[in-house]
This record gives sequence, C-alpha cells and structure tokens, in this order.
Amino acid sequence: MPKGNCFLFLGPEFGEKQDAVEAIRGNIRKQFGSSPEETSFYAGETAVTDMVSILRNGSLFADARLFFIKNAELLKKKDDLELLAAYMNSPQDDTTAIFISDNTSLDKTLEKAAGKDGKRVFWELFENKKTEWVANFFRREGFRISEEGIEAILELIENNTDSLKRECSRLMLFLGKDTVVGEAEVEKWLSHTREESAFTLFSRIAQGDLNRSVEILHTLLAAKETPTAILGVTAWCFRKLRDYLALTANGIPDDFEFKKIGLASIKARKDYAAAGRCYGVTGADACLSLTADFDMRIRSGGTGFESILMDQYLCKIIRKEF
Repeated sequence: MPKGNCFLFLGPEFGEKQDAVEAIRGNIRKQFGSSPEETSFYAGETAVTDMVSILRNGSLFADARLFFIKNAELLKKKDDLELLAAYMNSPQDDTTAIFISDNTSLDKTLEKAAGKDGKRVFWELFENKKTEWVANFFRREGFRISEEGIEAILELIENNTDSLKRECSRLMLFLGKDTVVGEAEVEKWLSHTREESAFTLFSRIAQGDLNRSVEILHTLLAAKETPTAILGVTAWCFRKLRDYLALTANGIPDDFEFKKIGLASIKARKDYAAAGRCYGVTGADACLSLTADFDMRIRSGGTGFESILMDQYLCKIIRKEF
C-alpha cells in the first residue's frame, strides 16, 4: 500500500529544488498510475488548522495528492508546529506534503518530524561552479562563450540554475554558432530581453533609481503581478538586508558565510551592499514597517487605487520618507 510522505525543501537554489519536485511528481505517477492533484498553501495566509484539515481529508477526484506549503519559515507558533508535526508523523497514505522555504533551516519541531531523510537543503552554486555550469550549458548546445561573456551573464541573471537555464536559452535564440559569445553580445541581448521581477525592482530600489523602479513596477503590474505579491518579495528582500547587515557588521565574511544566508552571487552582494549603505539597520526596519503599512492599505482599498498606492510606496521608500 502506498505511504504518505512529508519533505522539507529548503535553501535558495530554485532550479535544483524544482528538479527535485519534478522527480517526486514522476515517482507519484509511477506509483499511482496518474498525476497527483496539486494544492499550494502559503504560511501566514492559510490557517494551519485549515491546512491540516485539508491534508487529512481525501480527494474525491484523484488517487494521489501533492501539497506545497510555501514560506514555511513563517511557521513559528507552538500550537501550529505541534499540529503539523503530528500530521507529519502520520501522513495520509495518498498524500505528499512539501514544506518550501528559501531559508536553510526551519523550526526544530518540523525538522525533527521530517527526519534526516526528509530534509534537503538546496544551496546556491559557488562562483566557480556557476562559471562551469554556464560554460558547460553553452558547450552542450554547440556554442562557444568567452570568460567575459560568462561573467556578464552571471552579473545580469539571478543566482539560481532555473534562471540561468531560462535566460541562456533565450540568449541563444539571437546568436549564431559560428561566433564566440562575448560580453557585447550578452549585454546587447540579455539586458534588453530579460524578464523583470520583484527582485530586479529591489535592485533598482537599492540603487536609489526612482525612475527605473517605477518603470519596472508598471511592467510587473501590466503583466498581472499583484501589488501584494510584489510587496511580499520586497519585504523578503529587506529581511534579507537585515541578515546581510548583521553578517557584515564586523568585517567582510567569507564566501561560505554569504552562501548560508542565500547571497552567493556577486550581483546579489552588490545589491545588498548598496542597500546597506543607503538604509542601514534602522532604515531596513523602517522599510519593513512601511512595506507592511502599504500592504495593509492595498488589501483594504479598492483595486482602482493600487497603482497609485504602489507609486507612492516607491517614492517614500526611495526618498526615505519614513
């Protein structure tokens, strides 16, 4: 008889994490003979009692179920943790639950319930490994790329293999295999075609670039990104800024220490260094308070005011009008 499972998938390496999730989907299809019914919960948005109730109840329409509990680092209340741990110790036979977080650890109650075999940490690649990854990716596709080209790619793309794979594949659409891909080609095509995200918005906020920040914001809104989702990522970035400032308070740490807080890439460190110089610890806390305030205002107001409120938010946070 099939047995239910619970996993903790932690760490900042999104690409390898997605590969592991896909492997679990494949195992479920092989075991049950059909694809699982999938559901996502977000810690802080769905009550844990509701999560566990749904996990305990079977599906009327599918033989197997796959649940994702995202932002799992926000699970902190003792009663919630004990309720989840009780479920993890005796999961439903047709159900796989995956707790997902960019952090590298969760509350010990959850980690103990998952056991050593149930926890996986997906670390970002070290700089030398990323260089090797990009070089091998181009080589497998029949392209040649220079060291300068690789460095330019790593400066422009978010530090995970999923983003690298997507953007390098996009770049290849514009290139011929008869030339060596260099910095000029990367700058020409990637800087103009890469997708904007709430993370690239934070990068512009860190630089104090109001005009570009507003442009990126409206690109995201036009692509149907919700203001609350954008603010959620921004809040995450400012919490990460506090980690960065605490880590660098007594000097520049080594690469491994940066990697432990999810900042292995040089590009990410430059962004957080710029944000640190701009805001400092007190400013980071003020930015988090301001972000929470605008999140509440947007949730309680009508959709007709969302764009105006987001413009106001960027003006205040970049001008430090706390």
